[in-house]
Amino acid sequence: MSTPSPPIPIGDDVLVFDRGWLSSTNVLCRGDEPAVVDTGYVKDAGQTVALMQQALGDQPLARIAHTHLHSDHCGGTAALQAAWPQARTWVPQVSLAVVQGWDESALSFGVTGQRCARFVAQHGLRPGDTVRLGRRDWQIHAAPGHDNQAVLLFEPAARILIAGDALWEHGVGVIFPEFDGDEGFEPFERTLQTVEALQPEWVVPGHGGPIARADGGIAHALGQARTRVQQLRAHPAQHALHAAKVMVKYQLLDAEVMPRDAFLAWADAAPILHRLHRQHRPDLAWGDWLQHAVLAPLLARGALLQDATHLRNGA
Repeated sequence: MSTPSPPIPIGDDVLVFDRGWLSSTNVLCRGDEPAVVDTGYVKDAGQTVALMQQALGDQPLARIAHTHLHSDHCGGTAALQAAWPQARTWVPQVSLAVVQGWDESALSFGVTGQRCARFVAQHGLRPGDTVRLGRRDWQIHAAPGHDNQAVLLFEPAARILIAGDALWEHGVGVIFPEFDGDEGFEPFERTLQTVEALQPEWVVPGHGGPIARADGGIAHALGQARTRVQQLRAHPAQHALHAAKVMVKYQLLDAEVMPRDAFLAWADAAPILHRLHRQHRPDLAWGDWLQHAVLAPLLARGALLQDATHLRNGA
């Protein structure tokens, strides 16, 4: 578990908690009914609760919202609900029934082989509507691409955009719909157009600290994202390989160390890795692909470490 940086304020009522790469950024919106947007990964759930308790003092958390439901953005929700049972929870409208029925395959946790504690949700974030978070009303915009069910949250007075994984300061996340037989590249480009059209003064990415328009950071991030999406679109097999490395690295960030047999069992049980194998190098046998195409480059650059019996997270 990493030590989080001190929260970064935007104005006097929005606090941004940069959690690194296992847990997503958390955004605390202060007010009479304080709200948090995105809750990190389940491994860091206790830390998420502690951060919110420290920031809120005696004031109870009233609302929990999510830009999308990948495990690193909603894994702390159950712990927050246990700490503040009266808190109401919002998820993207198209995901509401799936959360209420807790279909882990539809929620992607089963497909990716990742963990998420079960939580409840009462409300949907519908594009075109607004939602009250803290003392501000936030517009809801669709944000397909990285996740075709994702949303952006935009506060038009201060022009603050909570982007989830629709925009990072450097590069873009894996475009997962492309591996589910759905369109991802064109929707991602439309989302970038939405971000640009909103003309935010601040963008809070899903990972990393706030990005400011004033110093050219948002324009630079948009340019980098467009270039990266074009590269991935031009080389879909390399996109598949990149995604496989991301999934493996994330698993070792979570586990920290795994017996090699346990890692191989996890990989074999993760449907997304088999999809990525077929899209990258179906001519290679599964075991050869995993060892030589996925693991070997991660080991070569020190992202993973191994000995005779175990795999470990590296740099």
